[in-house]
Amino acid sequence: MAFCVVLRFFAWEDLFELEQTYRDYLRARYGVGDNGSLNDFISRRDGKLMFAKVDLEALVAEHGAPLEVAYCPLITEQIDRMQEAAGRARAEAAYAGAFIYAYATKANFSEEVVRTALKAGAHYETSSVADARIAMDLWRRGIVPAERYIFCNGSKEADYIAAVLKLRVAGNASVVPVLDDLDEWGAYQACPAGLQLGVRAREYAKCSGGDRFGLLPDEIDEVVASLSGTPHQLVLYHAMVGSQLEDQDAWLAKLEGAVEAYCLLRRQVPTLRMFNFGGGMPTSAYDLGFEFDYAGFLEQLFARIAATCARYGVPVPDVVGEFGRYTVASHSMYLFDVGKVKQGRNGEAPWYLLNGSLMVSAPDTLIVDDQQFIVLPLTDWDQQAQEVRLGGRRTCDSDDQYPRPGQEPLLLPKSDGGLIIAVFGVGAYQAMLGGKGGAHHCLNPEMKRVIIEQEGDQLVTRVVEEQSLSQIMTALGYGTETQPARTRRAPAPRVRRPDIWRTTVRMVNLRRAPSSGWITSN
Repeated sequence: MAFCVVLRFFAWEDLFELEQTYRDYLRARYGVGDNGSLNDFISRRDGKLMFAKVDLEALVAEHGAPLEVAYCPLITEQIDRMQEAAGRARAEAAYAGAFIYAYATKANFSEEVVRTALKAGAHYETSSVADARIAMDLWRRGIVPAERYIFCNGSKEADYIAAVLKLRVAGNASVVPVLDDLDEWGAYQACPAGLQLGVRAREYAKCSGGDRFGLLPDEIDEVVASLSGTPHQLVLYHAMVGSQLEDQDAWLAKLEGAVEAYCLLRRQVPTLRMFNFGGGMPTSAYDLGFEFDYAGFLEQLFARIAATCARYGVPVPDVVGEFGRYTVASHSMYLFDVGKVKQGRNGEAPWYLLNGSLMVSAPDTLIVDDQQFIVLPLTDWDQQAQEVRLGGRRTCDSDDQYPRPGQEPLLLPKSDGGLIIAVFGVGAYQAMLGGKGGAHHCLNPEMKRVIIEQEGDQLVTRVVEEQSLSQIMTALGYGTETQPARTRRAPAPRVRRPDIWRTTVRMVNLRRAPSSGWITSN
């Protein structure tokens, strides 16, 4: 989920003047007019708003709005960026251990997302039984290479434990169940194949709700004492100190105690070789003014781990990071049409009512305090800028609004309706929290999706049509729109393999100008 800042009124009295156009505001705030980058995935080109290589205005002309756009090459770029930063940091810190990038799949389970992350070199981190079963299927099909770790986190019920054991007995030696409850260990002890195990330390989880995860020191000692005589090895120490890295100095200071605990445990357990610092890496997906020195942060992390290990006389561990939000937040965005404008009362900002629902499509606007997204208009940058509030037109719910009450309004061009706005940074958690494929609040249908993937030197696009009313009715048990309800045996579920449903709608060769008109070649 998210914590950064969005396009709002920063130093309003310095940046905004009455009658100022939206273009002038953006130029004053970010130095961008008709051409230039707003961040690492949004830009303006000849007055057109671009999402990576996608001309959003041309895309809407072909597909309409509301529309979701998933541009999967951005996932690869994020992973490459972090791997490159880690490489530079390791070199600067002369760190002997490896850096292991794990994709936290709970951020987005979509097949094209997981497959793209794995293709980019990510290891796999699971959080549930279904997740572990997906990992099994991907491993059997060679999408998860045999040498790639599968870290299994979270409190595990019997079926989750069974799925982990099935992976190991089937021959996957890289699955690493991370003990979250002591009784899990009893179930794993009976496994005939040797397991690589992890322990999650409960005492360092300081984030809200985090105290329920992991083992206390005496419970970890109990696991260590009972390892003798088993084919299993303890290889990983997981110390997640917070879910979001907001203050890196404070975060590193909290992590120091966890590194010391790792060192003390390493003295007892020679097989221990990985230190997992958890997740929370910030991302540019939510703030046009975002700045973060990834290499500098990782260099400090490696240096502190190395110094602590040297004090305790133990080898430095391989460092594992779990990257969910960072990996996928930026790859997906929404396009909405302002279907109606209602003037505010008592001097308040007007309402821009969207042909969709923010609380359904981006539930973090409702459930996360001060959740913010980047919101930009596709056109009308020459119009006067004004404060506005966004409301979902397809729900009858006063909570379907953004920004939240008490927060400053957005700044968008003046409009009487018909303005298309882009909401960026929705690729992590939003579809999962919203219940992808199901029935939603006020029966708001899931919008049409355009999915863009990289295959060799080509971009391949696939279109998933808007969720139909009959699909929604069926999900709720009403049968079809026209047939009366009747008792019947439920049909067996139809499972479609990826090679069947990944229909290529359009292929654009990156070496030549595209014929589609909305994907650029550079």
